[in-house]
Amino acid sequence: MKIIQPSLLLVLALCCASLAAGPAPWWQWRSKLDGTLACSQTPLGNGWEKAYGPFRDARCEKPIVTR
Repeated sequence: MKIIQPSLLLVLALCCASLAAGPAPWWQWRSKLDGTLACSQTPLGNGWEKAYGPFRDARCEKPIVTR
């Protein structure tokens, strides 16, 4: 019987985990300077705070419903 190398098991486990992963959510961010809203998946910097979300689309129009 062949023994499977631990590195191969790790690669297989990572591949299986990535198949179950979904896209990152979008968030609406508010500027601390003037209140402008922007939609982004990642923080925009120190001058921004999370305002609304999460959303499914890049226009921050379709909310993700959580139960």
